[in-house]
Amino acid sequence: MPKVLAVVSVLGKDQKGVVAQVATFLAERGANIEDIEQRVVSGLFVMDMLVDLADLTCDLSALITGLIERGKSIDMDVRVHLHGQRRPKKIALLVSKEAHCLAKLLDDHKAGLIQGDIVAVLSNHPDLEPMAAAANLPFAWKSHNDLEQHFAWLGEQLDRLGVDLVVLARYMRILPPAIVSKFRFRVINIHPSLLPHFPGAAPYRQAFESGVRVSGCTAHFVTEQLDEGPVILQDVFHIDVGHDNLDDVKEKGLSLEAGVLSKAVQLYLNEELVVVDGKVIFKPGISRFFHQTQAAERA
Repeated sequence: MPKVLAVVSVLGKDQKGVVAQVATFLAERGANIEDIEQRVVSGLFVMDMLVDLADLTCDLSALITGLIERGKSIDMDVRVHLHGQRRPKKIALLVSKEAHCLAKLLDDHKAGLIQGDIVAVLSNHPDLEPMAAAANLPFAWKSHNDLEQHFAWLGEQLDRLGVDLVVLARYMRILPPAIVSKFRFRVINIHPSLLPHFPGAAPYRQAFESGVRVSGCTAHFVTEQLDEGPVILQDVFHIDVGHDNLDDVKEKGLSLEAGVLSKAVQLYLNEELVVVDGKVIFKPGISRFFHQTQAAERA
């Protein structure tokens, strides 16, 4: 009999007996556990469990409902992801004039590293339309000379496309609260400093003029507070004070930005992170199980 695979994800405050309770509940209903990953981070328990439902002895909806209720009884958030029903997340890339982040995202998407559908490249300038066209992606832009009109247009585009994730690939504009709140923890930005240091405008100049010897870039979720959203990833470069000029500092930073942003997007799409109490917590990720399954099926 062919397998019917699903991933059961559990998240909540660490306590004794969580694995046993979930495993027993599944076993009593004919589900077979094939793989499991769990960890505790800062008192938070996270677990992803790959299960085969082919021999299930109850209705699938009853199993899912029962798991959710069992989770509530122990203050755990439980979710069930069916392998055959996973829909690729829809991604909108927001850009301005700088091409390096867009180029990296498009290359990684083509290489299969970004597991989602890029449904549009949206901008406030026309400059990067040829790059989007070369990747056969829809491109649209509207001037930001009237910011209110621009953001109204942007909101309409995101709604029309049914976007799941918004990526600010050097978009260079501060999104209004209406868009940020609608896409809570679903907007990823790249900022050219090691936040919380040097937020706001001209961070490379701030780093250069301050005389710091280490700077970097930060991929983070966007919130209403400028450059204060939960940090996903950071990377660093060294500044040779007295030798490097401002252009040297910028060049070192630009070489990092695109890779850090792309990796953060990959982690989100692979469901390898959650936001808890304003902090990003990494977890095993359900995509790991499904990727292994797909590889086995191809073999």
